[in-house]
Amino acid sequence: MFPTRLRKGYRSFLDGRFSDESARYRALAETGQKPEIMVIGCCDSRVAPEVIFDAGPGELFVVRNVANLVPPYELASDSYHGTSSALEFAVQSLRVKHIVVLGHAHCGGIGAAAASAQPLSPGDFIGKWMQQIAPVKQRVVPPGEDPGKYLMQLEMAVVEHSLDNLMTFPCVRILVERGQLQLHGAYFGIATGLLMVRDPATGEFRPVQGGDTP
Repeated sequence: MFPTRLRKGYRSFLDGRFSDESARYRALAETGQKPEIMVIGCCDSRVAPEVIFDAGPGELFVVRNVANLVPPYELASDSYHGTSSALEFAVQSLRVKHIVVLGHAHCGGIGAAAASAQPLSPGDFIGKWMQQIAPVKQRVVPPGEDPGKYLMQLEMAVVEHSLDNLMTFPCVRILVERGQLQLHGAYFGIATGLLMVRDPATGEFRPVQGGDTP
């Protein structure tokens, strides 16, 4: 049976947001989507970009995966490339003007990778996926007496790693160099609601507004 929670949520959506924005939905259906912003975020249920940025329908093009990772560019092969294909569509077809890599505090995938956790299963899709951050772990200072700080530094370093990988895609690099596309890094504190944005000049993550650290 279809989950009761989803049935109730759908009814609430129909009576609320869809009713209030029905004209917008009709326009989007007729003219198609034209979002200017792509967000690459984590699939963690606590960090939905549309919720964090209070976005309406058609405003954000979102792709989510474990640990908000962007793999490096590689030529198409027999493998499947979900994040890369979404990126290609956003840049080549939708012509987005901004790409935001959104990391977050208390990321389970990055936490498991930091702790060198055992594989979840013999297939271990997540383990293979998280191997991408092996070079990131080598650059971040070991945990020492403050593992929480180490994890936050690693989570932010993964955002930077994804930004670097974005520039390996020719279609992204060319548009960035022409000034037609901007890349951004951001980090969300689940417990505090604080959003930090990466300064491209210094690499530092700075709060959008005052508040506690994530």
